[in-house]
Amino acid sequence: MKNSIWGFNLVIALLFATFACKQEVSEVSVDEPALSKEVASGVFPYGRLSTYGFFTGELRALNPVEEVIPYKPASSLFTDYAMKSRFVFFPEGKKAVLTSNELDFPQGTILIKNFYYPEDFRKPEGKRRIIETRLMIHEENGWGAYPYIWNESQTEAILKVVGGQMEVSFTDYSGKDQVINYIVPNKNQCKTCHNKNESLAPIGVKVQHLNNELEFKSGKENQLAHWTKLGKLEGFESESAHPAMINYEDSSLPLDDRAMAYLDINCSHCHSAVGPASTSGLFLTYDQTDPLKLGVNKIPVAAGNGAGSFDFDIVPGKADASILPFRMNSTEVGIAMPELGRTTVHKEGVQLIKDWINGMK
Repeated sequence: MKNSIWGFNLVIALLFATFACKQEVSEVSVDEPALSKEVASGVFPYGRLSTYGFFTGELRALNPVEEVIPYKPASSLFTDYAMKSRFVFFPEGKKAVLTSNELDFPQGTILIKNFYYPEDFRKPEGKRRIIETRLMIHEENGWGAYPYIWNESQTEAILKVVGGQMEVSFTDYSGKDQVINYIVPNKNQCKTCHNKNESLAPIGVKVQHLNNELEFKSGKENQLAHWTKLGKLEGFESESAHPAMINYEDSSLPLDDRAMAYLDINCSHCHSAVGPASTSGLFLTYDQTDPLKLGVNKIPVAAGNGAGSFDFDIVPGKADASILPFRMNSTEVGIAMPELGRTTVHKEGVQLIKDWINGMK
């Protein structure tokens, strides 16, 4: 384990020449022994997920070693109904710093996000298929994103910077059989969403997403307080001293808060003052209070076919006449929003935003 984990403290160098990136998406198969056994040299990215030493025992169990910490944002970004498990690794002796409600992670930090589908969603702890693991590595020149696709036998995940696609089948919560054409984005496409002032940046590890409780092996605790206790974070004062978001899936909470939490985690990485959609004037962060910036009676900027036959992003009281849910409810290229990350419609999310708009006066 030390050969893998402690190697993270070596100088980080990227092997871009070895792993050339292409734009097309292709069918993938990673059952073949595509790579020889690797040594954890500390030079990233590795070709195999197992080389990093994040997990102990069978790789598919995703049982983290002590240095790898689980985390979970209050609300989860929709990705074709995939379930996710998330972990963060901090390099030895380094910690994140919380300043002005922003988290600054040290070089060498690695964010680990696994995407998987239970065979039967009514039995989420039962048999599952892990599709991909995405790593975000904080390198010398900023964050780098690397997709690893799992083989059919669930024994390994291989770096595929070109992305890929595969058919995924499962039984949904209602007992119906579903088939999804799951798409793994290529390395270049990651920046489409993970974009902050034209630099690659994480989405789900903002203060407001993590300022809530999670069940750890040591018991339930605020995530940022837990990081502080482990010596991995400085600057956290108390839960009440920092912003916090809710889980939009919790129907017992106020509708307005749930809608804003949904828009923040699913849309605000683009639709914010520092995102690639900043010129749209549509800002969907959880703390946005300006009705016009939320799209109320707002004419879209250069939406083209994305506007359909509608005139305004949001028409209060009339969700079916509003562009926002229209685009969320489509999978057609040029109309669908978000543009990447899904091939299906998030029916529950669309209904939540419709209910929110229909309740406006």
